[in-house]
Amino acid sequence: MSDLEIRRATEADLPAIVAMLADDPLGASRESPDDLAPYRTAFAALDADPKQHLVVAERDGRVVGTLQLTVIPGLSRRGATRTIIEAVRIHADERGSGLGTELVEWAVAESRRLGCQLVQLTSDATRLDAHRFYERLGFEASHLGFKRQL
Repeated sequence: MSDLEIRRATEADLPAIVAMLADDPLGASRESPDDLAPYRTAFAALDADPKQHLVVAERDGRVVGTLQLTVIPGLSRRGATRTIIEAVRIHADERGSGLGTELVEWAVAESRRLGCQLVQLTSDATRLDAHRFYERLGFEASHLGFKRQL
């Protein structure tokens, strides 16, 4: 995939990113690609925070993947810093091409480069294919997650 560039997202990438977030049954019910205003506000906060790394994968000038990498310093594990990988999305035309692997491996390498001792992610309980994908990449299902809507 030598024609692929993984780079920091810009505000101009928002339509493509939001379209990918909305392109599955879960995203379709919670995303609003026709109203980018809330995404612009969120992007500004992400872009200003050095602990947030919102990236896109671009091929031939077209955004084909995205993920968010968040750096979290902590006290547990002897003061270990960890990263959390969130919102991994691959354009429908690129699924099965190896792009998801390349994007996640980029995040793991970037986590190492940033001095982190642990990289973690969550995946919705209904995304069984994603669970198998992450396990193939060496991630282990180690926790049970909880959310509370506010």
